[in-house]
Amino acid sequence: MTKPLQNKVALVTGASKGLGKAIALRLAKDGAAIIVNYASDKAGAEGVVQAITKDGGKAYAVQGDVSKVENIRKMFSDIDGVLKTHGAKSLDILVNNAGIFPQGGLEDATEETFDNVFNINVKGLFFTTQEAVRRMAKGGRIVNISTGLTRFTAAPMLTIYSASKGAVDILTRDFAATLGGRGITVNAVHPGLTATEGTSGMTSNKDMVGHIVSGTALGRLGQPDDIADVVGFLCSNDARWTTAQHIEASGGVHL
Repeated sequence: MTKPLQNKVALVTGASKGLGKAIALRLAKDGAAIIVNYASDKAGAEGVVQAITKDGGKAYAVQGDVSKVENIRKMFSDIDGVLKTHGAKSLDILVNNAGIFPQGGLEDATEETFDNVFNINVKGLFFTTQEAVRRMAKGGRIVNISTGLTRFTAAPMLTIYSASKGAVDILTRDFAATLGGRGITVNAVHPGLTATEGTSGMTSNKDMVGHIVSGTALGRLGQPDDIADVVGFLCSNDARWTTAQHIEASGGVHL
């Protein structure tokens, strides 16, 4: 049977672990060739590539720290080489997953932390998208990973992170308006708390997890595959009439 993303090429940023890894594996399962971006975890990225190729898929690891525009441009120069090697004329899918979420509120925040969060979560997403759409086919797909914190609750200890994702939400809407004429859809996925390596500091707190689960309609903590499956839908032809949308994948928390 033909897979839904057969002959498509997808770039997933921050794909060496966590949500990015799960998304890369899901899109590969659907038939896409995956460009696995990583900033520093080369071994993790190569592990994702091996997992995909072991199952008969195609994947390529490409380094690139998206917090710096010059590194993004270098990354896309390498991606051009990957596309040529793969025999592809264009990029079909971009998942802007790379991001950081250090804890810290108003009183103890530092300029360095603020700049790091916005450089990766906002500037990195903006300029990665800019480069990607220059190579994107008509009818392409862009999915931005945001957070449910922009909707369902205040989180004073994650205020810089939440603010950066508020910017991502605006960019999602504006990119959708800009790129709609090319048939490119742009959507955002808003996870609730999800069990990944990056959230282990929070998910190891039994009291915090218990509080969140008790206020979640589906009664459990999110898993990476829960988010990856939503991204898979948005990248498919089934989502061709869905753009500028914010899809919450939280299990129904704080209803």
